[in-house]
Formats: sequence, C-alpha cells, structure tokens
Amino acid sequence: MFDTFIKNWNRKKLKNLNFDFLFDEPIDNEYVCLDCETSGLNPKKDEILSIGAVHIKENKILMRKTFNIFLKPSKNINAESIKIHHIRPVDLENGQDPKEAIFQLLEFIGSRPIVGYYIKFDVAIISKYTKEFIGIKLPNETIEVSSMYYKTRKKSSDYQFIDLKFDTILKNLNIPALGKHDALNDAIMTSMMFLKLKDLTPAKTTFYTN
Repeated sequence: MFDTFIKNWNRKKLKNLNFDFLFDEPIDNEYVCLDCETSGLNPKKDEILSIGAVHIKENKILMRKTFNIFLKPSKNINAESIKIHHIRPVDLENGQDPKEAIFQLLEFIGSRPIVGYYIKFDVAIISKYTKEFIGIKLPNETIEVSSMYYKTRKKSSDYQFIDLKFDTILKNLNIPALGKHDALNDAIMTSMMFLKLKDLTPAKTTFYTN
C-alpha cells in the first residue's frame, strides 16, 4: 500500500506526460539490464559518459534489443578517471546530448524492472538527469545481482566473508569475461549472471531493492 502511495506521488510530479508509461505495470518476465560508465563515483557531481543496456525476456538475453550510447559531458574528463573507465575524449566527440540520450534510454527501459551490479549507483546517477528533465527519479524496481549471488553462497557462519567482486561472481558462475569497462559488455555479462542466479535461487526469494 505504501509503495502504491509513493508510486502515485511520483507520478503526479512527472513534468512530461510522454513518459507516463514508466509507471505502467511491467510485463511478466521482462527485464532490462544496464550499466553506466561515469566520470566518477559521486552521483551528485559526476556525469554519465556511456550507457549500455539489453532486454531480457523470460530466460533469454535479446541481443537484437541492445542499447549502447555515449553522452557528451559538460566538461573535460580528467586523466585519472580515464584510467578507470578507459573512455577517451575522442570517444565522446560525437556523444549525444544528455537529454536526448536519457529520453532514448527511458523509451528502451519502459516500465521493466532494472537488473544490475551495484545498480543503486546507476539508478542514482540516471535519476539526477531524469529529475532535471522530467521531474522525477527513475521509478522502476531494481534487482541487485550481487544480493542474489550472496544468497546462493553456503556459509559456515553468519560472519563468513563472501567475495562479491564482479570478477569473482563471473568466475564462480563460469561466465565468460567480455571486454571490461564497456557499458554494453558489462550489461551483457550481468544479464548472464542474473539468469544463472535466477535458476540457483529459491523462487520465493525476492530481489527488488526499491
């Protein structure tokens, strides 16, 4: 009931009714997995440099339904951040206007739940843009693959450390590593994690994080 209240409250704050579809009931067994490469790790001050996303339907990754886009930043990216995301200024020369890129992303996502690895960060930084452009934060439910993975690990005690690094999860699930620091590749690898973990996890467990 409280979730419905929050959803309706957010819906009233929507400034662009063309995006009212974000509040539709999601289609069963359809998801979007996404990943953002950013200029830093602070959603309030850093910017999105690229977004990769892919549709998942039932137990299939729909490779014909992918989204891959570069955004033009408002300022030059620094050399230290390039070492992390490997996106060079030349890669962003033909980047899209952020507003246009975010609108395209919202059309791609629709009302589907969003799957990701530490997805709260991605949603937080995307929401910075959506709040500016359409008046609301991204309202979609989210599914965190690292939480799914954690629940599948057998622990000898409640205090046992579980390694939740991306590479560790890939290796333990026998998923091939694609090129790193590429938003679309990261989204595809995360999609494979999700599908494997969905089969390994008890059906009664829910993984929505908002």
